[in-house]
Amino acid sequence: MSTGRYLPERVMTNADLMKLVDTNDAWIVERTGIRERRIAGDDMGAAEMGARAARIAMEKAGVEPGEVDVIVVSTATPDRWLPSTACDMQALLGTDNAMAFDICAACTGWLYALSMAEGYLMAGRAEIALVVATEKMSSIVDWKDRSTCVLFGDGAGAVVVRRSKGERGILSSYHRSDGKLGDLLYRPAGGVRIPMDSGVLERGDHLVRMAGREVFKSAVRSMAEAADCALVQAGLRKEDVGLMVPHQANIRIIEATAKLAGIPMEKVFVNVNRYGNMSSATIPVALDEAIEQGRLKEGMNMLTVAFGAGLTWGAMVVRW
Repeated sequence: MSTGRYLPERVMTNADLMKLVDTNDAWIVERTGIRERRIAGDDMGAAEMGARAARIAMEKAGVEPGEVDVIVVSTATPDRWLPSTACDMQALLGTDNAMAFDICAACTGWLYALSMAEGYLMAGRAEIALVVATEKMSSIVDWKDRSTCVLFGDGAGAVVVRRSKGERGILSSYHRSDGKLGDLLYRPAGGVRIPMDSGVLERGDHLVRMAGREVFKSAVRSMAEAADCALVQAGLRKEDVGLMVPHQANIRIIEATAKLAGIPMEKVFVNVNRYGNMSSATIPVALDEAIEQGRLKEGMNMLTVAFGAGLTWGAMVVRW
């Protein structure tokens, strides 16, 4: 895999948030570990952010646009309902030979997307896949709700994937969902069942709502379970994990998940303090940084876990 990331230039600190809602730096850091996040400008959409991350990953991989066979994009914040963000991104990249489509699995989306790309490669239907997660969470956050607006940020991450050679590659994957718990983390309106109108906009029903306590408990339990199952499928023990790259929801969820999964924090990659929760983009952005910092090295067993709206969750073990 070759990786790339894009992060908007604008940095919103906790001090900046204090001007919008009744909060303070100590409260945010204690509960989330987040000190700042990136916010995309009004003229920057999900497709453009994803394309910028993808170009970097393609350049590192030495891949020309015409060589990409499939593009799988994870986003919960599409620029428009039709066509897909993947098709808009394809036009920006000039990857005219690729098939392109979106998936929506919220914060777990990039793991789902990577599994789908793996399927195309293993079936012999593609040689090179581009897997992108791009999220403009600032566009669906209620900036009057201090319990949620402090959590999220914008960004994109991408990987170029080929069929593996030797012992490197995806060793196992484990994915689950439970739609009965969908109302723990959701947007009440704005789709076809409750279309956008002046009332929806006035009430803010098109923005994210979250039952924080219940989400926390479900996230920790589900991600730890997924980590255990993925390791068993890979024939590995917890001690064999060189680096765990979790979804960067908040530091308390990350620490609790690592403890329950039996992975020491010195083996856990964390950047939530600088970017907040970028939904499905957190893991590919973290992977790119982990490689850059020398934390993720060739031959290392990497465990990645995620949890999101749906509810969805999953884990993968990759020999890097």
